[in-house]
Amino acid sequence: MNARRFVYGSRVTDRRADLTRVALLVVITAAVAWAVSYAFDPMRAGEPRALEALATTYGVLAAGALAWGWRTGALKRWLVPRWGDVSLGFFAALGLFGGAFAFVKVIASHGSPRAAWMARVYLQLGDPTPLREHQAWVGAGIVAFAILEEVVWRGWAKSMLDDLLNERTGWIASSALYALAHVPTIWALADTTVGPNPIVFVGALGAGLVWAGLARVLGRLGPSIVSHALFDWAVLMMFRLWGPSV
Repeated sequence: MNARRFVYGSRVTDRRADLTRVALLVVITAAVAWAVSYAFDPMRAGEPRALEALATTYGVLAAGALAWGWRTGALKRWLVPRWGDVSLGFFAALGLFGGAFAFVKVIASHGSPRAAWMARVYLQLGDPTPLREHQAWVGAGIVAFAILEEVVWRGWAKSMLDDLLNERTGWIASSALYALAHVPTIWALADTTVGPNPIVFVGALGAGLVWAGLARVLGRLGPSIVSHALFDWAVLMMFRLWGPSV
């Protein structure tokens, strides 16, 4: 009788833990979707408060992720660097940029009406002059933002999905939720001529799969953080996919 009660109690505890994970995943996805919707509203193009909304949202979520990682013992595994992290991250970023470049050339090349999609993305970022004048600060911000995103999505969200599903599918599910959080950009960045804009959504899905795949195979976040930061620097500063580079 005691054994039966123990098993039943364990099942109830497991169910409650799973419900908590599901609730947290909903909160993470909804919070990021709100921040993305706010930041990519055309009325806030180029405004600092758009970036502040994203940074604040990810800062709060990252605090929860770090607390969870500390409590479960995963934090050290996530963030302690290892030899080869920079090289792996560099080649992953190179592959991502190649894929992004090919996608743009095929889907939204210059001369195509769909080039307006890329134009809307970069126009939303605002005047590139401040980026050029403060490159060191921009670089530091990109690295910080990459760390926050990776800890939240490839650390916390992926770990909870691994527990809910399994490690073979958790990383794919985390990438799907990451892309889902960017769905608001499809309409926020729409063009009156060519319609809804899938650029950011597709980019989030493709990049999310690469970064979650790195975390799945390697069991740490170093390479995905490096890849994330380098890719963002490339498309934002060095090799813009539309217009002159900074």
